[in-house]
Amino acid sequence: MIFESISKTNHEEVVFCHNKDAGLKAIIAIHNSVLGPALGGLRMWPYATEQDALSDVLRLSRGMTYKAAVAGLNLGGGKAVIIGDPSKDKSEALFRAFGRFVNSLNGRYITAEDVGIDVNDMEYVYRETEFVTGVHQVHGGSGDPSPFTAYGTMQGLMAALQVQYGDEDVGKHRYAVQGVGHVGMEFVKLLSERGAKVFVTDINQELVQRAVDDYGAEAVSSDEIYDVDANIYSPCALGGTVNEKTLERLKCKIICGAANNQLANNEIGDEVQKRGILYAPDYAVNAGGLMNVSLEIDGYNRERAMRMLRTIYFNLGRIFEISKRDNIPTYLAADRMAEERINAIGKLRLPHLGKDAPRFQGRRTG
Repeated sequence: MIFESISKTNHEEVVFCHNKDAGLKAIIAIHNSVLGPALGGLRMWPYATEQDALSDVLRLSRGMTYKAAVAGLNLGGGKAVIIGDPSKDKSEALFRAFGRFVNSLNGRYITAEDVGIDVNDMEYVYRETEFVTGVHQVHGGSGDPSPFTAYGTMQGLMAALQVQYGDEDVGKHRYAVQGVGHVGMEFVKLLSERGAKVFVTDINQELVQRAVDDYGAEAVSSDEIYDVDANIYSPCALGGTVNEKTLERLKCKIICGAANNQLANNEIGDEVQKRGILYAPDYAVNAGGLMNVSLEIDGYNRERAMRMLRTIYFNLGRIFEISKRDNIPTYLAADRMAEERINAIGKLRLPHLGKDAPRFQGRRTG
C-alpha cells in the first residue's frame, strides 16, 4: 500500500518517526531533491487515521517541490506531519525527538513551521538539529514566516487582479477569507489596510473576533463563506475547499489565497477555468514563506527577502501567460512551468543525497 502510493507520486523517501516515551508519531516525506535539499514545513494535526496523515504528507511534499521550482529556488520538496492535537499534545520532548529524526537525514530534509506549529516549537527542534528554518532572530533566523507568506499572497493577488480586472486596486473589491490563523490574519490585515471589504470565517471563534475587532472584518459561519457576495475567494486554512459542493456556490471571479492544495482535484481546476474564474495556483501564490526561510541557508537578510517576495507577482504573470498561450487551466500552466525547470536542472544534477549538507552561514550558535 505504501510503496504503491509513493510510486504514483514519485517520492524519493518516506520516513516514519516513532518515539513512545515522547508520544511522537510523525512522517517525513521527501518528494524530489533534484534542485537541492528538500525544505518544507512541519504540520501538527489530529488526523483521524494514519492513512490520512500519510496521504496528506505525500500531497503536501509534492506541492513543495513545485513551489520551490516555480519560485526559482535551489531547493527540493519535502514535508512532515506529526499526528496529534496541537492544543494539548505538544511538549519539549515531542519536538526534540522529532528534531533527532530530522538530523538523521543529514540535510536531505530541512524543516520549518506549518499548521499547528509556532516559532517556539521550532526552538525545541533546533536544539537537536541545525536543519530547521524559521527559528528566532537571536539565532540568525527569520522568525515567524507568516507575514512573508501573507505579503507574497498579496503580490499574487495583485497579479490576478491585473489580469481579471485590468488594474491592481485591492481596496475596491470584496473578499471571502476562509481561515484566519497565522497567515490568514496577516492577509486580512493587508486587505484592511488597503480599504477592502473582508468576510472571514474560522473554526476558532476567538481569531474571528480578533479579525472583526482589529481589522473591521465581517464574520460569517464556516458554511456561509461560500455564499457571500465576494469578488475574490481566499482560502487560507486547510486544502480542498474548492470542490464539487462549494464551487457552484462561489460568486467570485478570482480564487487566490494562502492555503495549500486548494483544489479538491484536477477536474475541479478544469471546471474553475470553464466558469471564467481565474485561479491563482496556490503553490505559486503562497511561496513567500518558503522564499523567506530559504535565505537562512546563506545568511538571512530581511531586505533581500522582501525583494525576492516581489518576484511572486511576475511568476504569476508568467503562469497566466502560459495558460492563455497554451489554452490550458492555470493549475496546469504552473505545473508545466515547474516541471520544465526541474527537468532542465535535472540533466545537470543528481538528487541531493545529503553529502554536501546546507551550512546555514548566518547562524549564531553562542
